[in-house]
Amino acid sequence: MIQVTRKDSKESLENMLRRFNRKVQQSGVISVAKANQYFEKPMSKRDRRSKAIIRKERKATKLKKMKLGQR
Repeated sequence: MIQVTRKDSKESLENMLRRFNRKVQQSGVISVAKANQYFEKPMSKRDRRSKAIIRKERKATKLKKMKLGQR
């Protein structure tokens, strides 16, 4: 759990909130929570790689078409 305390009595709430948000972002808590948000079926490493390759190819062709003005 991430905790942030006031540096001194004059520190504003906005500064504390900004420091807290920065700490949360750096710790990676949000990315872990988003990754665990939906259940993902267990997949072999080989299948995952092949799907990633297919995704990259599709994205590349889509970008190429956009640059040519076909889509």
